[in-house]
Amino acid sequence: MRKILVTTTLSLAALLGNTAQAAEPLRIGVDIPYAPYQYKLPDGTITGFEVELVGAACEQMQRPCEWVEQAWDGIIPGLLARKYDLIASSMNITQDRARQVLFSAPYFQVPSVWVGQGGASWDPVEGDLAGAAIGVQQGTIQDEYVTQFYPQADIRRYGDSGAVVNDMKAQRLDLVFTAFPLAQETLLGDPNVSRVGELVTGPESIYGPGIGAAFRQRDTALVEEFNAAMAKVKANGTYDTLHEEYFGE
Repeated sequence: MRKILVTTTLSLAALLGNTAQAAEPLRIGVDIPYAPYQYKLPDGTITGFEVELVGAACEQMQRPCEWVEQAWDGIIPGLLARKYDLIASSMNITQDRARQVLFSAPYFQVPSVWVGQGGASWDPVEGDLAGAAIGVQQGTIQDEYVTQFYPQADIRRYGDSGAVVNDMKAQRLDLVFTAFPLAQETLLGDPNVSRVGELVTGPESIYGPGIGAAFRQRDTALVEEFNAAMAKVKANGTYDTLHEEYFGE
């Protein structure tokens, strides 16, 4: 995967020159790491597919972006407390979340995948996974999925995805249920683990229609502006270029 440098603050003023007055930045809440969608380079720069995609929408809106790090379990409360203006952190659009926030139109979909220890016999399709130690990131759709369908399992919830990966590699977990691209980046290259079963994209009652940005309920005009900008990003080929560079065709 390429490593393109994307500055934490995309300054429109720098592009337009000092004679132009900079537009007020859009502050964007993000939980890191969640590669390849959002992660940090060694110099601390925040980058990733979704970071670049939303950055391109900001350019269409003629607004600079400022990325604000926030742990997942506090990301919606942080938005409601006006810590940032929107959330762009691979958040699935769900009915429960829509009671608290206003979503943009969905701009991509993320399938989930089971990853198991090498040689393990756990089968999420045929078995009930009773007693299996399953790692998920707390508050995600993967957490909701295993809670609903595998209540007899030993579900271990973590505050960030990195901790899930670390415990899987340390063989403290039997299975991990996580986003497929994240598993590709962090787990599936390890010879001691393997993918289990098919990709999961439903039910829609859990997964919703896809990933979108989340805003405060009153910010309807900002949502409309963001949707229009993202539509331009898809129409001008930027979306396809980023998708191919990060994920291939």
